[in-house]
Order: sequence, then structure tokens, then C-alpha cells
Amino acid sequence: MTLPETLRAAFVIARRDFTATVFSKTFLLFLLGPLFPVLMGIAFGGIGERIDAARNTPQVAVIASEADFAALVAARERLSPLAGERPFVALGRAAPRPDLAAQREALLNDKKVERIGVLDGGLRAPHFTGAVKADGSTVRQLTLFVDEARRIQAGASAPSGPPLAVTLADSSSGSLAFARQMVARGGQTILFLLTILLAGMLLSQLIEEKSNKVIEILAAAVPIDAIFLGKLFAMLAMSLVGITVWTSAGAAAIAYWVGGGLAALPAPALGWPAFLALILVYFAMSYLLIGGVFLGIGGQASTVREVQTLSMPVTMVQVMIFGLASLAVGKPDGREGVAAAIFPLSSPYAMIARAAEQDALWPHVLALAWQALWVALILKFAANLFRTSVLKSGPSRRWPWQRRRAA
Repeated sequence: MTLPETLRAAFVIARRDFTATVFSKTFLLFLLGPLFPVLMGIAFGGIGERIDAARNTPQVAVIASEADFAALVAARERLSPLAGERPFVALGRAAPRPDLAAQREALLNDKKVERIGVLDGGLRAPHFTGAVKADGSTVRQLTLFVDEARRIQAGASAPSGPPLAVTLADSSSGSLAFARQMVARGGQTILFLLTILLAGMLLSQLIEEKSNKVIEILAAAVPIDAIFLGKLFAMLAMSLVGITVWTSAGAAAIAYWVGGGLAALPAPALGWPAFLALILVYFAMSYLLIGGVFLGIGGQASTVREVQTLSMPVTMVQVMIFGLASLAVGKPDGREGVAAAIFPLSSPYAMIARAAEQDALWPHVLALAWQALWVALILKFAANLFRTSVLKSGPSRRWPWQRRRAA
């Protein structure tokens, strides 16, 4: 059968499965199903953000002389036992330049070093500029550092000097990077929840049709490749219908609870329109990849009990894949980020995090082509495995020791 005929047969299978699923009475209950996983995802996402906030030490650039900076560092070290579990802000020195305003702006917007603010003026007239709260912990810590550094320099004399002046900035490289990491983790969590919720349905659907002998009837009429392709895209289309409903409800909730909608949330590097489009595209690729693996696994199961037995290890593997992709957040060009982007099953999660943190489009084009290649390979392998092991219609394969024994 030629490729157009296979695609035509796959479309017939997809239309049959899509109509039978979407127009059933249980589809409404299916649409209400993700309510509790979404709430759990929000709760775990908040925990992850707190862990990141505690793990990543914010940095402040100090434009000062070597003597003033040494006094500030000594004051920080002396006060560090009071920090508790969360360390004090880190200090990094920058030599003063003639144009102080331009230097301050460059340090705030430096993407190589993520800073939350700049302290200038030395100890005589300290002035802090940063994207923080005026009464937040960063300002309080710097006030303590300045006071203690003055005591160190004064020695026996009483320290003196004006208080720390504060200028609030709209954003800095440190605050922007942290906000984009939040968006990256949120995108990964949404992608993971949708995939683990929807892709597992392929297992139960395939085993049901195997037990009813429907799959053998279909295999007699169309190739196995067309059956697997049609079923996979039918369930993907059904999932997209559900996602449309859930997205509409989520957008209404955000507009109601968060003033300004998406404009009130931290913007990803590619912008919200491109980021949301990539979430949809990467969900489709993740669903096709995981769904192809599930079709291959479900094709080998004979009973519902076997499917239930397989569901636990399959779920744990998905969690491990999600954990691998989570390592890419914050360092998409590091070893973990590149490895997660290359491994096909974790590639959609890693790339959606990259979309939140970096504004380059060409890596996504390469990643989508790479993922599409693996979708074709996985489907081809699953169909051949089903044909030879279940239908017994393919060429028999033997291990080398079996060949020698038969000879």
C-alpha cells in the first residue's frame, strides 16, 4: 500500500475513533478530570519556586573602591551567622567609571551575570538601585552591611554617615532570569500533566479493541501502520479539544483572579503568543512520542490486568523523564540542558523551558524536526513489533543461539 493510501486509511481510523470518543457521554466527565491534577501542579510548582528561591543566592554589584568593598565583604562575613538557612546576598565589585549612570544601567541589564541591584556611592553616600521591594530583605541586608562596614573602618570611633538611599528599578537581569525560570517550570509542569493525563488513554483503548477482536478486523482491512497512526492522531485531536476547553476556562480564571491577565505574569523570552503556540506544538510532539511508546507497550499486553501492571512503571519512567528535563531550567546550554533536548522523550519539556529563557527560534525548528523523526521511528517499530508478535504476520526473527539450535 502506497503512502497516500496509508494516510487515507489512517484518516478513516482517526475519524472513527475521534467521533466515538468525543461524542460519548463520558467525555464531559473527562473534561472535568484535570481539575485535581492542575491544583496539585500549582501546589508543587509553588514548592519548587520556594526551593529555587532558597537555593539561588541573589547578587548585588558594588561600585566602590577596594577599601570600601573589603569593608563590606568583612561586614557580610561577620553577620553571616545571622542569615539562617537562606544566605545573605552575594557581593561583587565593579571598579568605578566616569559615567556612573551608564555603568549602573549596564550592570543591571547584564545577562551574563544575573544581578538584582547595584550599590554605589561607597560608604560615604551609599545608594542602592534594584528591582526589589523598598522594605524587603535585600535592602535590610545592605543597610546592615553598610552600618557594620562603617564600624569596621571607624575602629574605636563612632561610625557616621547618611542612611542607605534606595531607588527602585522596574527590572534587572537577576529578577528577569528568576521570573523566566518560573515560567519555564510552569510550562514544563503543564506539559507534563497534560501528557501523563491524556497519553495513558491509548493503553486502555488498544487493549479494549484487542480483547474485542476489533483490532484483528481492522488489521485485515488496513495496514497496522495506518491503524497506529490513525489512533494516535485521533486521540491527539480529542486531547486538543479538551485542551481548548481547559485553556478557555484557565484564561477566564486568570482574567478574574489576576488583574491584567497574562500581562500581569512574567513574560517569557519569546513573548506570550509564541510561547503559548510552542506549548501547543510541543504538547503534540510529546503526546505523539509517548503515545507511540504506549501503543507499542499496549500491543504486547493481553489483558486489562497486564495494562494495570504496566501503568506504574510507565508512570515512573515519565516522572524520571520530567525530572531530567527539569535539570535544564536555568542552564539550557549546559550538559543537562543539551542532553534533555537531545533525548527524544524529554526534548519537548526541555525545549519549552528554553523558549521561556532564550529568545532564539532556530533551536526549536531543529528540535521539532528531530522529534518528528523519532515519532516516525517509534511508530514504525511499534507497528512491526505488533505485526510480528501479536498477528504473527511478519517474518520470524530468531536470536543467534536459536538459529544455531534450529540448525
